[in-house]
Amino acid sequence: MSNSCIICVAITGSVPTQADNPAVPVTISEQVESTHESFEAGASIAHCHVRDDSGAPTSDPERFARLKEGIETHCPGMIVQLSTGGRSGAGRDRGGMLPLRPDMASLSVGSNNFPTRVYENSPDLVEWLASEMVTYNVKPEIEAFDLSHIFHAALMHKRGQIKDTPYVQFVMGVKNAMPADRAVFDFYRATVARLFGDDAPWCAAGVGANQIALNEWAISTGGHARTGLEDNIRISREQLAPSNAALVQRAVDLCEKYERPVATPSEARALLGLRPSA
Repeated sequence: MSNSCIICVAITGSVPTQADNPAVPVTISEQVESTHESFEAGASIAHCHVRDDSGAPTSDPERFARLKEGIETHCPGMIVQLSTGGRSGAGRDRGGMLPLRPDMASLSVGSNNFPTRVYENSPDLVEWLASEMVTYNVKPEIEAFDLSHIFHAALMHKRGQIKDTPYVQFVMGVKNAMPADRAVFDFYRATVARLFGDDAPWCAAGVGANQIALNEWAISTGGHARTGLEDNIRISREQLAPSNAALVQRAVDLCEKYERPVATPSEARALLGLRPSA
């Protein structure tokens, strides 16, 4: 299997604002520009959320369509991954953008606690989102906030509700959910290998100050890495990150440290079993 490392940039999210860090891109044009800078720095996946005119998160398919078009125009071949996360909408509104046929979409297959709320993903909604992804040939990225989510993804794969080998992302460091714990991380890796095979690709994301640790753990052990202002607005304890691209460059530097080539978009597509770009 290729030793290349896929870097995903989570450019905006639903929570950080420009009051938190002026570099957070909010409008569609800001997001496209920030994604292009990250693409040039080495990111091959853009994990995307959209905001309304007030800056609040939304699942508006029209805004997702404009963002998707902008990224495809200015970042040729980059994998577009749209979020179906619960902070941006409720119920089936969360999957209203899936008919746009992005390359990928996030899929949370279970519920867990967040800092101030329950991140609710009911079985009926999870199954509907998964079925829409099958219908529109969208590869899910399984966002595992808990060990049970990896096992449930395996069950859904066995039932045919998830096509191909699941791509699991470990999300660690969310307050009230799974902390950034190295022993748990290593158990997650072993569990993915046991359930999906030794060559199954996986990714890791760390929230806040945990971002750099998860980047290093993933890159040094053969996984793929997520970075970006959605998860972390700082480049160090004392300094705000100047851009998404700066956080991508930090991951690229770790790839160099561990002698792993940074995957190009075409290599990333091959590693994940995605269709070639148009």
